[in-house]
Amino acid sequence: MTRVFNTRIVFRSLGALLLIEAFFMGLTTLFAWWKSDAEDCAFLVSSLLTFLCGLVGLLVGRKASNHVGEREGYVIVALVWVVFSAFGMLPYYLSGAIPTLTDAWYETMSGFTTTGATILNNVEELSHSLLLWRSLTQWLGGLGIIVLCIALLPMFGLGGMQLYAAEVTGVNYEKLSPRIADTAKRLWLLYIFLTISEAVLLWVAGMQPFDSICHAFTTVATGGFSTKNLSIIEYGPAIQYIIAVYMLLSGINFALLIYCIIGKPERLYNDEETRWYVGAVGVCTVLLAIGLFVHYGVMDADWSMYHWSDGLRNVERAFRKSFFMVTSAMTSTGFAASDYMAWPKLLWVVVFFMMFTGASSGSTAGGIKWVRLLIFAKSGIAEFKRRIHPNAVIPIKLNNRGLSHETISNIMAFMMWYILIIMVTVLVFCGCGVNFDEAIGVTVSAIGNVGVSIGQYGPLGSYAEFPIVAKWWMTFVMLIGRLEIFTVLLLFTPALWKK
Repeated sequence: MTRVFNTRIVFRSLGALLLIEAFFMGLTTLFAWWKSDAEDCAFLVSSLLTFLCGLVGLLVGRKASNHVGEREGYVIVALVWVVFSAFGMLPYYLSGAIPTLTDAWYETMSGFTTTGATILNNVEELSHSLLLWRSLTQWLGGLGIIVLCIALLPMFGLGGMQLYAAEVTGVNYEKLSPRIADTAKRLWLLYIFLTISEAVLLWVAGMQPFDSICHAFTTVATGGFSTKNLSIIEYGPAIQYIIAVYMLLSGINFALLIYCIIGKPERLYNDEETRWYVGAVGVCTVLLAIGLFVHYGVMDADWSMYHWSDGLRNVERAFRKSFFMVTSAMTSTGFAASDYMAWPKLLWVVVFFMMFTGASSGSTAGGIKWVRLLIFAKSGIAEFKRRIHPNAVIPIKLNNRGLSHETISNIMAFMMWYILIIMVTVLVFCGCGVNFDEAIGVTVSAIGNVGVSIGQYGPLGSYAEFPIVAKWWMTFVMLIGRLEIFTVLLLFTPALWKK
């Protein structure tokens, strides 16, 4: 039996999501009025336009069937990031803060996909309201626009299982409750708790209240937008440690964190992916710390005036800079506590490796994810064993559970497409005039939603001078990376649209 594509449910879903965006844009409008920012009119027009278009979407889809199939799910999830960015860029563009459509689109898509790459050379020139909206775009995109909508689905009469499955990151997803809307609510409650607790700790540690709120938004979302040109470099050790710890927590599967809260910590301790993720953070931190200490604490030391306390300070400084950089790169946050472009080039290799890996599935982090790397490695080892023992049955397990052939094939396909997209994107960037080494770094940064790269696009640089065509292609790669390839590429597959 054939089924016609449910266009009305797409309009209703996008309309409901636009109302959510209009609500947060409206809050920013009130904040702009309170701060007497010149951008209050731009925010008012943007929020009203977004609200009206949301109402139109609901009206067009008012008689739609509540059933959301696979095709509708993929279309809604992919389109919502485009639609959100199209309306989300209006405050930048209408206020004149970002006068070109290309740059306004780039900054907004970078925000919602939590990439954190920016075209702004002087962030501190922006008004408080624009800085708040900039941070909010990352916070909304961090856990997922769709997950937020699913938490509110009963209000709009939509079904959310296909939407949740299309947007959630990783190989599979945890259901904390039989009802998917309850799962989404619990995830958002944890997300809000982490955000509030970090904001309070940053404020207590000495950060200004507004800055603490904005940095909490972008830390828990693993986005990396800062209110300062120097990112986190100008802040003290306490603030850097707080942000690093919250980046580490945000890279863990949120469902497993919830199990810890409700009294089932063994689910977290026994999870292979979490152990490998935390272990990789520890190993990479030690490697970077040793490299930094040797290079700066030993080679540059004046031994005629050296004291043991100097050594302790250098050890602490090397550990802090390393721990911060590792958590920032591996969780794809992109904050900087130091300019790693000034580090020895050998340490760049470690940073580049971490940009590839990502953190845990079910977190707000980008990248490949450790669960995929684990299964990929186990598949390779199993193939060697089969060569030695052709008749042996060698199952591939994760958390002591055998993996299906479908799951393993999915991982292999993902890795193949990930590498292929990187190769094509490097060619596009090089064709636009970007240096080869910088093209590789920017590509990995875009598809992993990391934001920072190498060269002039490092932690203290911006993409203001990035070629226009390359900017549009990069935003497309950001979207592919955020939705983990298949959700976007499936829309270009003719088989998906056949009845």
